[in-house]
Amino acid sequence: MTVSAAESSAQPAVLEAAGVSVVVDVSGGVPRILHWGPRVGARASDRPFLRSLAETQRGADGLHDSMPPAVLPEQAAGWMGTPGLEGHRDGTTFSSRFVTAGHELNSAAGRQTLNSRAVDDDAQLELTTTIELAPSGVLRLRAGLTNTAPVSHYTVDAMRLALPVPAEAQELLDFAGRHLRERTPQRRAFRVGTHLREGRRGRTGSDAAMLLAAGTPGFSFRSGEIWAVHTAWSGNHVTFAELGLTGERVLGGGELLLPGEMILAPGEIYTTPWVYAAHGSGLDEVAAAFHAHLRERGSHPSSPRPVVLNTWEAVYFDQDLASLTALAECGAKVGAERFVLDDGWFLGRRDDTAGLGDWQVDRAVWPDGLGALVGAVRGLGMQFGLWFEPEMVNEDSEVARAHPDWILAPGERLPIAGRNQQVLNLTLPDAYAHVLESMSSLVAEYDIDYIKWDHNRDLAEPGDRTSAAPRVHQQTRAVYALMDELRRRHPRLEIESCSSGGGRVDLEVLQRTDRVWASDCIDALERQQIQRWTGLLLPPELVGSHVGAPTAHTTYRTHSMAFRAATALFGHFGIEWDLRQASAAELDELAAWVELYKQERDLIHSGTAVHCDHPDDAYWAHGYVGERAERAIFAFVALGTSVAAQPGRIRLPGLNPDTVYRVEPIHLSDSALVHTASGPPSWWTEPTTVTGRLLGSVGLQAPMVYPEQALLFRLVADGGTHTENTTADIEGRS
Repeated sequence: MTVSAAESSAQPAVLEAAGVSVVVDVSGGVPRILHWGPRVGARASDRPFLRSLAETQRGADGLHDSMPPAVLPEQAAGWMGTPGLEGHRDGTTFSSRFVTAGHELNSAAGRQTLNSRAVDDDAQLELTTTIELAPSGVLRLRAGLTNTAPVSHYTVDAMRLALPVPAEAQELLDFAGRHLRERTPQRRAFRVGTHLREGRRGRTGSDAAMLLAAGTPGFSFRSGEIWAVHTAWSGNHVTFAELGLTGERVLGGGELLLPGEMILAPGEIYTTPWVYAAHGSGLDEVAAAFHAHLRERGSHPSSPRPVVLNTWEAVYFDQDLASLTALAECGAKVGAERFVLDDGWFLGRRDDTAGLGDWQVDRAVWPDGLGALVGAVRGLGMQFGLWFEPEMVNEDSEVARAHPDWILAPGERLPIAGRNQQVLNLTLPDAYAHVLESMSSLVAEYDIDYIKWDHNRDLAEPGDRTSAAPRVHQQTRAVYALMDELRRRHPRLEIESCSSGGGRVDLEVLQRTDRVWASDCIDALERQQIQRWTGLLLPPELVGSHVGAPTAHTTYRTHSMAFRAATALFGHFGIEWDLRQASAAELDELAAWVELYKQERDLIHSGTAVHCDHPDDAYWAHGYVGERAERAIFAFVALGTSVAAQPGRIRLPGLNPDTVYRVEPIHLSDSALVHTASGPPSWWTEPTTVTGRLLGSVGLQAPMVYPEQALLFRLVADGGTHTENTTADIEGRS
């Protein structure tokens, strides 16, 4: 349905899906969201009331008016906070005042989309906004700005989109992090001012906010009302929360543009990244919305996620055919399904100081190419994957010596090196073609199934070396185009997003990739936290999680096989360990865990993530509940020791209250149990059935568990449903 500018004084547009409503005022220049939250089920008679939500509230002092900001907030409309658009035309036309030029509301396949158009004839600008509500209840929005001037250029300094949240949103949660410790949660009060998270690394960043959530005080996985946003962009970006003196609260995000990076010639358009948003009761509901949204995609991985054997921590740069064939044979014995040859196979790559950019098989190491290894891997029944770092170049490489102008730099001097490397300027057609053809020819020659796409340094001073103009925006677009073209040429190809581990985890790169590498740290204790919080945005099938060596290479902690494997189970399971050094008993135990993963991956990779708000911080309990709540798998994890002598009960959420469940211990995790005189709780040793209602409200008595261990168990519907009987009912039938 298309509505003209003259008709734009109509009642607000209402979008509803999955228990969420978005009420949008389309009568002004830029759409304003009047309500984003629980479903309102608006009737026709409610429309006047909904429209009244857009009214300006006069302050008692006559100076400070309050009104919901537009999705692109404008000072001309009375917004005195962070502006939606910052730009100018040679130092003039610094402020916009858009007037509506119509909107269109469409619905297809359960997806509702509101497209609006507005113009500012004085500034000679046109603005389009898209507000889309998916069947999952995930909201996303973006905007496009067109320079309509016939002659002059317009410089865009910033474009940010904003979503209002109500006064109940009193507390903020987002994430900090670093290499090897990504997605560390941090909380703060939603105070007056701006909580601004900027990413200036030219990539998403291991310190990225990832998700910025605002909620009622003390919100948790299972309680509290929450509104959350995610800026879907793999380059420089901002995510923010702002509380003004009038009491208006917003969450928002956008791209962070470098000076002079976005200058629009007449007729040119700048389009913002998508800003995604989800509302729910408890973080589990927010996560469920994002997971459902990703699983709705036609491109979402649908095959069972294969068990990966990655060579990095097994051999590092020390590659040869005999060693890697032996490693592959060990992997096949334990049930691996995909073998990934990591860094070190290409020209001159004996360490991390040389070779990047020269994507040719090094004949000094592989005199006959990779064919023999690929043949051996495929002969063992596994897929073959290969590591690339397509955006990077070593100064000690053939390509850098031949084309020094292909390096991103602010001019003649080079930026400070990171991991002995620089960044290749993929905005240059020749550099782009070099990488594309090098990769594509190798994918075709060896029929490669999978690429581990790495990105191991920030984009410092990222400019075109000839013009000295900044290039992060164009570089990010070029990377997306490179991924898209490889997928177009090789439709079966899967790609993993790796960036110093978990440094490129965002929903835009995931339009082109099939999983992320959550962290270079595979210490199981660290991974418990990294995977827990990565799971707020991504379902487990998209999160690579590997069993490492008994002593972690990054922390030197030593963990049992059971803890390492139980942690990896709740993701896309893999192995990153020199299995040639493992004992026969270790290989047998690992094979049993691989088999467990294969039995449970359909449940884990389609189920709903649930987290128990266990009162003791020493323990976490989490799991996945199947689509019809007929099966579930849970882990009870001891992160450390507790002050209390007993861990209490584990309340298990997300179950059907009327279903009777059979509790099935997973004895591969028996080593987690503390050996006490009384032994473990009876449900671990004796057949036990109990209703979902009791499991959720009373819970299972938690066993004593050694620190840095995880105990696993299943819940399986025992047939039929439970009907509650009162004493009178029982006596009446006796």
